[in-house]
Amino acid sequence: MMFQDRAFLTELFEAAVGAAEPDQILSAHLPELPKGRTVVIGAGKGAAQLAAAFERVWTGPLSGVVVTRYGNVCPTRFIRVLEASHPVPDEAGLKATEALFDAVKGLGPDDLVVALICGGGSALLPCPPPGMTLADEAELNRILLASGAPISVMNSIRKQVSGIKGGRLAAAAAPAKVVSLVVSDVPFDDPAQVASGPTVPDMGTREEARRLVKTWKLRLPEKIQSWLDGEEGRAPLATDPVFSGHSVRVIASAHLSLEAAAEKARQAGIYPVILSDAIEGEARDVGKVHAALVREVVLRDRPFRRPVVILSGGETTVTIRGQGRGGRNTEFLLAFALAAEGLPFVALAADTDGIDGSEDNAGAFADGGSMERLREKGFSPVDLLMENDAYTAFEALGDLFVPGPTETNVNDFRAILIRQN
Repeated sequence: MMFQDRAFLTELFEAAVGAAEPDQILSAHLPELPKGRTVVIGAGKGAAQLAAAFERVWTGPLSGVVVTRYGNVCPTRFIRVLEASHPVPDEAGLKATEALFDAVKGLGPDDLVVALICGGGSALLPCPPPGMTLADEAELNRILLASGAPISVMNSIRKQVSGIKGGRLAAAAAPAKVVSLVVSDVPFDDPAQVASGPTVPDMGTREEARRLVKTWKLRLPEKIQSWLDGEEGRAPLATDPVFSGHSVRVIASAHLSLEAAAEKARQAGIYPVILSDAIEGEARDVGKVHAALVREVVLRDRPFRRPVVILSGGETTVTIRGQGRGGRNTEFLLAFALAAEGLPFVALAADTDGIDGSEDNAGAFADGGSMERLREKGFSPVDLLMENDAYTAFEALGDLFVPGPTETNVNDFRAILIRQN
């Protein structure tokens, strides 16, 4: 039964990912053919797959360039695919940023820019402001990722320390029209937050970024703090006339993917419950809350009756305290399995892009006996959690979930199956 339960949860994951596959989502969101040129730009972990799919459905001539993570390339005919580092930016990312700006130079009002934007673009498009280097931007990225701050906070600060984020790439395409097709991996599907919005401005200000630095007690290098304290290079606001005529369309999201997983569960005769597609917070804390809910279901048949599969999404964060390996989904699962130990559940937590953190797994499986099996192998689950070493825990159990890159990204996917017995 355990094997069958894991197969069922894998089917739900595949349904969620399938709802965000480029070939299924692009056709319904294509803009009209322009009188002039069509230039495609893009960034994110699934940008190459979006570009290839766009070529298959677009009926006019086109050219362009997109940037994706190393190893996430696929064949394209007209759109160049560049590779760069994620989650820490590198020199290849700098060159890719230059290539995107070059692609939108010299366009006129009859030309069309189609921006294919998905998660991961923040790191893939480094563009340090004047007086700063790639190392400075990489250090800022490292500090933000280790802070435990939600993605919205990180992006608000990133946008004020960049030459491309916060709509700046779209502004550089003027007077051409820009249509941004966005695969959302952020809570509440705000397109300006995806990849820090290179083509989608928002109303974030330098003052807000300064306040967030203080609120989260971030210790930034003097060079970066001085830049934030100054007035040069403010991100443009969404009300700037340069963005008039632009349009933004969210073509895939965690919400739609969770609905697809829920429908798959119904077809299998299991009642699905979607808690939320926008859960944020410390991964281990979110895990404990999910465990408390499972315990309530098992002991008191409330707020849901068994059998049930509990689904949730969003983007948790991890405050790095130790030197271990893992990502936010495996850390969630380790904390959850500890708090729900002994209960009759089978769970899968995974990143829909196929990579959790910087390892080779998307996430992992766990059940009510996982922690006891881990102790039998000589490991302390609590020590591993404190060391941020969830990868080691599930590797030792043989329970890592490794589907490989999925060609899309709509954030975290969590499914917890609780059967009658």
